Amino acid sequence: MSESLDSAPPPRTPTRALRQRLAELRGPAVRPRPLDARALAALAANPGCERRALLDGAGVDKAALAAAIGSPGAFGQSQFAFMRGNAFEARVKSDGGAELMRLMGVEGPTAFRVPELTAAGPEGRAARTALALREATAEAAWTLLDHPLLALEVAGSPAYLEPDAVVVHPDGRWTVVEIKSFPMIDARADAAKVGAAARQAAVYVLALERIAAHTEGAETAHSVLLVCPKDFSNLPTASAVDIRKQLSVTRRQLARLTRVEDIAAALPEGVVFDPERPAEELTAAVESVSAAYAPDCLAACELAFHCRDRARAQGAVGALGRSLRGELGSLTTTGEVLAAARGTAGDPADPAVAALRRAAALRAEALEAAGCR
Repeated sequence: MSESLDSAPPPRTPTRALRQRLAELRGPAVRPRPLDARALAALAANPGCERRALLDGAGVDKAALAAAIGSPGAFGQSQFAFMRGNAFEARVKSDGGAELMRLMGVEGPTAFRVPELTAAGPEGRAARTALALREATAEAAWTLLDHPLLALEVAGSPAYLEPDAVVVHPDGRWTVVEIKSFPMIDARADAAKVGAAARQAAVYVLALERIAAHTEGAETAHSVLLVCPKDFSNLPTASAVDIRKQLSVTRRQLARLTRVEDIAAALPEGVVFDPERPAEELTAAVESVSAAYAPDCLAACELAFHCRDRARAQGAVGALGRSLRGELGSLTTTGEVLAAARGTAGDPADPAVAALRRAAALRAEALEAAGCR
């Protein structure tokens, strides 16, 4: 590879032994499922889940795995929504990207460049994207990168991410563009959907920051351009979304992830996640990796129903929500919580135990005053 392509150090490539180990876990005949920004955002939101970190790092198809162990769930985008999203993105990028650049304040198809980003394999495409970013920054010209490929190291393994677009400004700023098919009515969109888009965009910005750190004059914008249908039409409108909070959280959470090779090294011999294996064997394989279930997982992970059933069976307080789990400290099961409240277990000096006992005493007083005892 020429020096010009090396605009940023590539993410560390897994060793041959690790690649072979992950292939064994996935199943030798099973193609790896690539990580995308949506999966990384969900993984960053729950960094304590070694199960998801390993399965995503190994490229396991979690939807097929969930179905094979008898816990399928309705997860993912409907075919109708997928087609609607593709149609809207084509509308936004019509006329060679002129419509999209108009939303950036750039008028006319000759006022910006659209470099060719095709190359062989993900490594080649990522290198070609890095080169195009550096060239556009050096030329100080408006440039639209359509579906660039960015590389980011996650838990010791490289992940390749494909944002809808990246715009390079003449002053060297790089802006991520997120195109979504949910409407923006009266210049406002659904807050939950905007939040999900911001978390996804934060992953792209992290990958861009890695390239910008090795590109003179480059700066990654900490706001993204969110493009949505205007009101009830198919006409695009745009709004800048500040993602500094999501960026800080995602950076911190991804740094907390346990490295994939460490998780894989702790597994028992013979563990395989090939969906073609018997259900009992797959269930044992899944249970051999620790999980950190929370209700949020239902909207972000294909294995959430299985993990929820196990968490409820074990009486894990995490099944009631992360905030409650954090408040209870060292009390991790409902049995421990009830015992602490009744005074039969727990350290009285523990603030959580003291609060539970005080709450139990107040409840008893209220019941007695109401004549319920």
